Amino acid sequence: LAVVDVFQAWCGPCKPVVNLFQKIRNEVGSNLLHFAVAEVDSIDALEEYRGQCEPVFLFYTGGELVAVVRGADAPLLQKTILKQLAGERKGLHGREPVVVMGH
Repeated sequence: LAVVDVFQAWCGPCKPVVNLFQKIRNEVGSNLLHFAVAEVDSIDALEEYRGQCEPVFLFYTGGELVAVVRGADAPLLQKTILKQLAGERKGLHGREPVVVMGH
Protein backbone atom coordinates (compact mmCIF):
# COMPACT_ATOMS: atom_id res chain seq x y z
CA LEU A 1 0.00 0.00 0.00
CA ALA A 2 1.36 3.41 -0.95
CA VAL A 3 -0.04 6.57 0.63
CA VAL A 4 0.66 9.87 -1.12
CA ASP A 5 0.29 13.18 0.73
CA VAL A 6 -0.81 15.59 -2.02
CA PHE A 7 0.12 19.16 -1.09
CA GLN A 8 0.46 22.63 -2.53
CA ALA A 9 3.75 24.53 -2.46
CA TRP A 10 2.31 27.34 -0.35
CA CYS A 11 1.33 25.04 2.53
CA GLY A 12 3.78 22.12 2.29
CA PRO A 13 3.17 18.48 3.19
CA CYS A 14 1.20 17.60 6.31
CA LYS A 15 4.00 17.15 8.85
CA PRO A 16 1.91 15.87 11.81
CA VAL A 17 0.74 12.92 9.70
CA VAL A 18 4.32 11.77 9.00
CA ASN A 19 4.65 10.63 12.64
CA LEU A 20 1.38 8.70 12.35
CA PHE A 21 2.59 6.88 9.22
CA GLN A 22 5.91 6.02 10.84
CA LYS A 23 4.08 4.59 13.87
CA ILE A 24 1.78 2.48 11.68
CA ARG A 25 4.70 1.30 9.51
CA ASN A 26 6.48 0.09 12.64
CA GLU A 27 3.36 -1.83 13.69
CA VAL A 28 2.48 -3.44 10.33
CA GLY A 29 5.94 -3.84 8.82
CA SER A 30 7.81 -1.42 6.61
CA ASN A 31 7.50 -3.59 3.51
CA LEU A 32 3.68 -3.31 3.51
CA LEU A 33 3.25 0.46 3.79
CA HIS A 34 4.97 3.20 1.80
CA PHE A 35 4.55 6.94 2.17
CA ALA A 36 5.31 9.67 -0.36
CA VAL A 37 4.62 13.35 -0.90
CA ALA A 38 3.62 14.99 -4.17
CA GLU A 39 3.39 18.70 -4.91
CA VAL A 40 0.30 19.25 -7.09
CA ASP A 41 1.58 22.26 -9.01
CA SER A 42 4.40 20.25 -10.55
CA ILE A 43 2.45 17.08 -11.45
CA ASP A 44 -0.19 17.40 -14.18
CA ALA A 45 -1.92 14.13 -13.20
CA LEU A 46 -2.80 15.72 -9.83
CA GLU A 47 -4.35 18.86 -11.35
CA GLU A 48 -7.80 18.11 -9.86
CA TYR A 49 -6.36 18.54 -6.35
CA ARG A 50 -4.98 22.06 -6.98
CA GLY A 51 -6.45 25.02 -5.11
CA GLN A 52 -7.64 23.02 -2.13
CA CYS A 53 -6.87 24.19 1.38
CA GLU A 54 -7.10 20.79 3.06
CA PRO A 55 -4.63 17.91 2.86
CA VAL A 56 -5.50 15.09 0.48
CA PHE A 57 -4.13 11.57 0.90
CA LEU A 58 -4.25 9.14 -2.02
CA PHE A 59 -4.05 5.39 -1.35
CA TYR A 60 -2.64 3.14 -4.08
CA THR A 61 -2.53 -0.63 -4.21
CA GLY A 62 -0.87 -2.34 -7.16
CA GLY A 63 -0.68 1.01 -8.96
CA GLU A 64 -4.45 1.58 -8.67
CA LEU A 65 -6.07 4.39 -6.69
CA VAL A 66 -8.17 2.60 -4.04
CA ALA A 67 -9.06 5.37 -1.57
CA VAL A 68 -8.91 9.13 -1.07
CA VAL A 69 -8.97 10.78 2.37
CA ARG A 70 -9.58 14.52 2.53
CA GLY A 71 -8.43 16.25 5.71
CA ALA A 72 -5.77 15.48 8.31
CA ASP A 73 -7.97 13.27 10.51
CA ALA A 74 -5.43 10.92 12.15
CA PRO A 75 -7.96 8.28 13.37
CA LEU A 76 -9.62 8.21 9.95
CA LEU A 77 -6.26 7.91 8.17
CA GLN A 78 -5.22 5.07 10.46
CA LYS A 79 -8.55 3.27 9.94
CA THR A 80 -8.27 3.68 6.15
CA ILE A 81 -4.68 2.40 6.11
CA LEU A 82 -5.54 -0.68 8.16
CA LYS A 83 -8.67 -1.36 6.08
CA GLN A 84 -6.74 -1.08 2.80
CA LEU A 85 -3.92 -3.29 4.10
CA ALA A 86 -6.48 -5.92 5.13
CA GLY A 87 -8.10 -5.69 1.68
CA GLU A 88 -4.71 -5.96 -0.02
CA ARG A 89 -3.99 -9.16 1.86
CA LYS A 90 -7.29 -10.57 0.56
CA GLY A 91 -6.45 -9.51 -3.01
CA LEU A 92 -9.30 -7.02 -3.44
CA HIS A 93 -8.16 -5.15 -6.55
CA GLY A 94 -10.09 -3.62 -9.43
CA ARG A 95 -12.66 -1.73 -7.39
CA GLU A 96 -13.64 1.93 -7.46
CA PRO A 97 -11.69 4.25 -5.12
CA VAL A 98 -13.39 5.12 -1.86
CA VAL A 99 -13.51 8.84 -1.00
CA VAL A 100 -13.48 9.48 2.74
CA MET A 101 -14.12 12.96 4.06
CA GLY A 102 -12.26 14.02 7.19
CA HIS A 103 -13.17 16.74 9.66
